[in-house]
Amino acid sequence: MNNYLTHSGPLSRAGTSASSVGLSNVLTDDLAKKERLQQRHYTLFSELQQMAKDVPLNCQQRLPYELLSSLANSLLDGTVFDIVRGLKDIQMMEEQSLMETRRTVVKSQAETKAELIRRQKEQKEALLSTGAQSVDLIDMAQERETKALDQMHKEELIRVDMKIITQLDQLVSEQQVVLEKAGVPGFFVTNSPMEISIQMQLLKFIARLADSTLFTSPL
Repeated sequence: MNNYLTHSGPLSRAGTSASSVGLSNVLTDDLAKKERLQQRHYTLFSELQQMAKDVPLNCQQRLPYELLSSLANSLLDGTVFDIVRGLKDIQMMEEQSLMETRRTVVKSQAETKAELIRRQKEQKEALLSTGAQSVDLIDMAQERETKALDQMHKEELIRVDMKIITQLDQLVSEQQVVLEKAGVPGFFVTNSPMEISIQMQLLKFIARLADSTLFTSPL
């Protein structure tokens, strides 16, 4: 007796036909996706080339076609756009926090200076009323006191600014590490002002492209 499961009849031929159609559809979809990828890469590459023309000449020379093409390739699936958005949000929060710290220091210094001026005025009036010191001597003493406070405030603000710069430099290094690990061309840990300038240009390019649904929509 023939086993109907292995019988080469209409059902078997229909199954083979369906499999062939399914495989054909998969191949067609793969080909279409490949074409969409190629088209997106071409468009991204063209946009990057156009943007590169607008940067300073010394930066243009550090943005060869090979780098821009590789960058375009890394942007195809949209993951890098998400990473850059996340880094930008973190940077904005960090900068706001640092600037708020500086504003707090400046406000405190202004209040201290105002209190000194108020106290000096009262002191001067009291001394003049008793005739203990001349106006010139009082003014000279208070001027020295004011200059000493101003110098102290200046040095304090310099320390605050240096701390801010150090923290921002650390933030840049962390961004470089994240982008390098993500395989974004042009990014690596460096303290070179020129290399950092190039990386900043690349980030600007990516941020501009990230605003376009043409490049962030699913393939």
